[in-house]
Amino acid sequence: MNNSLVKKAIEKVIKQNTGIMILLLITVCGVVLASLVPPQILRLIIDNHLVPKSSDKLLPLAVAYLAVLLFIGVFDFLKAALLTILGQKIMGEIRMEMMVKLESVNALFFTTNESGSIVSRFTNDVEAINSLFTSGVIGMMIDCLKIIGIVISIWLFSAALGMLTLILLPVIYAITRLFQKKMLQAQIDNRKLVARVNNYIAESFRNIQMIKAYSKESYMEQNYTERLLHNYETVEKVNFYDSIFSPIILLIRAVVIAIIVILSSEQLNYLGISLGMVAASIDLISNLFTPVEKLGMELQNIQQAIAGVQRVNDFYNEAEDDEKDNTLYFADIIPQREEFNLSFNDVNFQYERNNDVLQNINLNLHAQDKVAFTGRTGAGKSTLFKLVMGLLEPTSGSITINGIDVYSIPNREKRKIFGYVEQKFHMIPGSVADQISLQDESITRDQVENALEFVGLTDYVGTLENGLDTQLNNDNFFSQGQQQLLAIARAIVTNPPIILLDEITANLDSITEERVISVLQKAGAAHTILTISHRLSSMIASDMIVVLENGHIKNTGTAEMLWQNDDWYRSNIVLERLTWR
Repeated sequence: MNNSLVKKAIEKVIKQNTGIMILLLITVCGVVLASLVPPQILRLIIDNHLVPKSSDKLLPLAVAYLAVLLFIGVFDFLKAALLTILGQKIMGEIRMEMMVKLESVNALFFTTNESGSIVSRFTNDVEAINSLFTSGVIGMMIDCLKIIGIVISIWLFSAALGMLTLILLPVIYAITRLFQKKMLQAQIDNRKLVARVNNYIAESFRNIQMIKAYSKESYMEQNYTERLLHNYETVEKVNFYDSIFSPIILLIRAVVIAIIVILSSEQLNYLGISLGMVAASIDLISNLFTPVEKLGMELQNIQQAIAGVQRVNDFYNEAEDDEKDNTLYFADIIPQREEFNLSFNDVNFQYERNNDVLQNINLNLHAQDKVAFTGRTGAGKSTLFKLVMGLLEPTSGSITINGIDVYSIPNREKRKIFGYVEQKFHMIPGSVADQISLQDESITRDQVENALEFVGLTDYVGTLENGLDTQLNNDNFFSQGQQQLLAIARAIVTNPPIILLDEITANLDSITEERVISVLQKAGAAHTILTISHRLSSMIASDMIVVLENGHIKNTGTAEMLWQNDDWYRSNIVLERLTWR
């Protein structure tokens, strides 16, 4: 897929705002034409009134001169206002389309891109694209039209002077082109480094308590400084090219004006033009170099925008989840909760540019089975859960429920099938009820209350100011154990047949852990439960334990069987018992 989100957004906004575009076109023409009038009035004033020293009709010409300058100001104001309106509309359209894309982008994207980098595409890169219109392409187009009009005006005064101007333009173009190439690469590098800085700031805020607890402020500051310095290096490159561009243009302008004066002097009189034409030509030459000077800034804005366009389009062209079978419904996938199979069929998986994370996983589970996955850190347990829920697609093989590939199940049905509880409870803006329903309108108030009752939090929530409707602005309303119970309520509110628990008791004290486990054991009476646990002694009662090692299934069996024939399992149980003593 090679689509341009930016192009689509521009075309859509233009079609929806034809009136504004017509008005902008009129304004642009007004700016260009009005800018050519003052030098002509100046020529008339000098040749017809100052040189002959005649004051006849001098006042009307002076008023006309001022009036034209006023019109130029009005046209410039209208141009800026209309460009701002269009730029904001385009920026809003791009962000809306990016948000739609975010909902369908493949989960692998989030494993290889940091959150700060993604946020930077939605903010900095889109704002850079906005500058493409407010102070970039349109401004450059206006300035190019001004240059064309000025060249024609000068040619009408003197063909020799017009020829000199035409010779000058390729020189200016060559200089501009040189700086364009240099600045483009610097801007792209700067965009990447800004994303790194943004991500580092976000990660620092997210882990600020840990940083302070371990006195790592100086370490974080050192890394932040290093990233900033790399960013400043690219900024300095951009500033260097921009700072020497304008002086070069100014020097060329001064030389050209000096040549015009010398060639028009009484001694040479090479151009054969009047004093008024000389003054008008100098004014036009100044007006010629003014837009050229602006081209430097406009060029910089365009380079920033191009870098932003590339990054936004790259995001828009990221791989999406395969098209789901929207005819599939929960009742088709699991007609009877008491009878279904969850099968792992020679499952292999690897992340981009990494070695295999999971290899040749084969399991066949049944309704209401209790299965615990354990093994060393990095064995692939959490990745396996993401595959079970269809968030990731196996590199080869498949995971099926009653023969239906879980990756093909539409997202709207997944919450009815899977309930997922992570190690950390992620709170969303909203009420207590919203924490459980996730603002899903298909979930009723009764379902929320039943889930809360199931995990034993009804009495506590009743003590809050507005009960279930209490708005939560931070996570201080609930202890860590209560947050895990809320997470369980969130997972079971739709009464899914399969519940996945990812190391949910790892950060709990023993008393809270027992309470959470008792709730899960109660849930196990009517659910298939898959759990990940490193602490084997606190593992909920399981029909089968699966030991993973280096992406393979090393062993399977009951706790008693593994105690007898798995050295790793036995040694970890003994170690945990000694630790708890």
